[in-house]
Amino acid sequence: MASPYATQSLLLILFIILTTFLHFSLCMVKRLNMTCNEKERNALLSFKHGLSDPSNRLSSWSNEKDCCRWLGVRCDNITGRVVGLNLSTPLNSPYMELSGEISPSLLELESLISLDLSLNYFVHTQIPSFFGSMKGLRYLDRSLSGFMGLIPYQLGNLSNLQHLNLGYNYALQVGNLNWISTLSSLQYLDLSSTDLHKELDWIQVFGALPSLSELHLENCQIDNLSPSKGKANFTNLQVLDLSNNNLNQGILSWISNLSRTLVQLDLRSNFLQGEVPEMLSRIQNLQSLVLQGNQLNGELPDSLGKLEHLEVLDLSNNTITGPIPSSLANLSSLRTLNLGHNQLNGTIPKSFGYLKNLQVLNLASNSLTGGIPESLGILSNLVTLDLSSNLLEGPMNELNFLKLSKLKELRMSSTELFFSVNSSWVTPFQLEYALMSSCGVGSKFPTWLKRQSCSNQGLLPSVSANVEVLNIANNSISGPISPFFCERMNGNYTNKLAVLDVSNNRLSGDLGQCWMNWQALMHLNLGTNKLSGEIPNSIGYLSGLESLLLDDNAFSGSVPWTMQNCSMLKFIDMGDNQLSDTLPAWIWEMQPLMVLRLRSNKFKGSINQNMCQLSSLIVLDLANNSLSGTIPNCLDSLKAMAGEDDFYANPLKYYYGFDFNYDNYKESLVLVPKGDELEYRDNLILVRMIDLSSNKLSGAIPTELSKLSALRFLNLSRNYLSGEIPKDMGKMKLLESLDLSLNQIMGEIPQSLSDLSFLSFLNLSYNNLSGMIPTSTQLQSFEALSYTGNPELCGPPLTSNCSSGQELLGAGSVEHADGIFFDTSDFYKAMGVGFAAGFWGDLQCYFL
Repeated sequence: MASPYATQSLLLILFIILTTFLHFSLCMVKRLNMTCNEKERNALLSFKHGLSDPSNRLSSWSNEKDCCRWLGVRCDNITGRVVGLNLSTPLNSPYMELSGEISPSLLELESLISLDLSLNYFVHTQIPSFFGSMKGLRYLDRSLSGFMGLIPYQLGNLSNLQHLNLGYNYALQVGNLNWISTLSSLQYLDLSSTDLHKELDWIQVFGALPSLSELHLENCQIDNLSPSKGKANFTNLQVLDLSNNNLNQGILSWISNLSRTLVQLDLRSNFLQGEVPEMLSRIQNLQSLVLQGNQLNGELPDSLGKLEHLEVLDLSNNTITGPIPSSLANLSSLRTLNLGHNQLNGTIPKSFGYLKNLQVLNLASNSLTGGIPESLGILSNLVTLDLSSNLLEGPMNELNFLKLSKLKELRMSSTELFFSVNSSWVTPFQLEYALMSSCGVGSKFPTWLKRQSCSNQGLLPSVSANVEVLNIANNSISGPISPFFCERMNGNYTNKLAVLDVSNNRLSGDLGQCWMNWQALMHLNLGTNKLSGEIPNSIGYLSGLESLLLDDNAFSGSVPWTMQNCSMLKFIDMGDNQLSDTLPAWIWEMQPLMVLRLRSNKFKGSINQNMCQLSSLIVLDLANNSLSGTIPNCLDSLKAMAGEDDFYANPLKYYYGFDFNYDNYKESLVLVPKGDELEYRDNLILVRMIDLSSNKLSGAIPTELSKLSALRFLNLSRNYLSGEIPKDMGKMKLLESLDLSLNQIMGEIPQSLSDLSFLSFLNLSYNNLSGMIPTSTQLQSFEALSYTGNPELCGPPLTSNCSSGQELLGAGSVEHADGIFFDTSDFYKAMGVGFAAGFWGDLQCYFL
């Protein structure tokens, strides 16, 4: 029989359980019946009224609905008051930004503790000073939103603020830093891309914040690491990001004073000099050390092996020398080791096999010798292995990779490594990216990359089902290409290949009609081979294709009409072929198109007015064809070239639109901006170019061209253009190169051209220009060659004196006859310093 004490205890427990259950039930009922406070609902509607919402993200915000259920609104479970407002644009939805004015009605949200307006488009908008009156705020994020002007000092009133992110508002000014020192509760601060180079006391100001644990000051123009007064306190700092600044000293000792707290240190992309200091080994809790992209030299200290908690070590892109310390094998927690692009020598340490948690190993672009240690074959967590551009040699025994079940990316280009051909197994791991470019003739490919052996002549391999990226460019692979695409797949085979780059090889033949098997392709580069025949109609099956490069081959015929099914195309390069017929009308309907390069073909007909629909176009290169008619007079509709695409105010949005990247793969493009062929890759996003030279275009240069204020390169030379140079061409403020030579343009040179302060290349030669060359430092800085062949033109730098009416009668002056022009290839060479005196004798006539 139970004792009375036990019975009482049991009853007490049941009472507590019942009471808790009833309390929870009442709370749930109250929560279900909870509705938004009417005053706060009206405040939110007033806030919405001041915003521009083109994608209708805030459609749920209406009078008929409870505001606690509106998108981005979070209410307290008990009181129903609004405590959180998150209107950040999702990263995967870059075209849904809010803009407009921020209403002070937000002050009505008296319980608000969290406000996130990041990743929006508040360009030309200042951060409202009334934010300083929202005393309850603990979390404020306005990063990547285009705000400008001074940060209001009133933010210093937010004594409860714990998280402040104003980073990557490129026109934002910090002003006086004193207001930050009052934020005693602040734990997280991000002022990235705010100019702090004049703030000599930034270390003292931020170091005095007692609760600060994360400090992000990327790209702030900081050039000093030395405290100007006293010491750098930072008593609780765990994360310090000073990347992309102008730090040009060594890594100062005060950083080692953070040894008890610091977990992440990022000093990448500065100008730090000297050796990697021993004192870093005293930061015992360090988990991430990134010193990539500096000017560090000397040998790596063995003491780095003492950082037992280190998970990320990135010392790439420096000038570090000597062998790789074997002590790095003591870093048992290491997940990423990047020592690429240095001057390391010696062999790869066998002890790396102890790095059981390693996922990324990058030793590319060094002077490492010997072979690959078999111990790397037991790194079962390895995802990326990059050994490219070293002096490594010898067989890469496939059995070493049997346990690399997670490996997705392997790079071994520009080495003397090779795979044995005879192998009894296929696809030992889930490889997705294989980069083996520049490996030389007769390179052997492993069985996981192909299902049959390559011959000694270096034939194109087949790929296994798991490969998503195959880059074997810049080799000497030869033979027909169609078997690669048309080989029958055994069994249930789903092709995942998204990126194929076989450019700069010796492949030949036609492309076959098997493109229905490759519908996962997004980026296809077959440029600079010996391919021929017509572009097959079946290429229209590639509906997800974003970039197509077939340049520098011998393709003929017309562009197939089925390509209009490839409606995602952003990048088309079919230049330097033998394509003919008219430009397809559907190409001007490709709204995502940003790069169109069709130069050096046999296209004829006119340029359709519909081309002005391509608002995202940044490169239009139709040079060296037989196009006729006039230049469309709607060019001002090309928004990207007119500077109406908000690239500089909101680059993140533009990078989404210009995303030619797939797992670190980037497209490149050869352009002729100033007479010389240049390859653009990382900086292609900055190019704005129109090249219509060497055609049969006629009529006047449209005045609308002057509205392309973001255009950098314009070449209309070698046509039949007439009329005058547009008077407002000087408004094209970013223009770097202007070539109007070998036309029939008349009249005077507009005075406005003297306003083109970035202009470094000018060619107005061989036209019918007259009058005096406008006097300016800019226009007189060019050689006389820029103006020659215009008999009625006078003034410096020409020798003819306007006052005497003297005409320039230099050798090579030419009267335009039908189809007769001069070759100006030597002109471009002569524009540089020290051009050859024999230029005139080198001019040659040619017929279009």
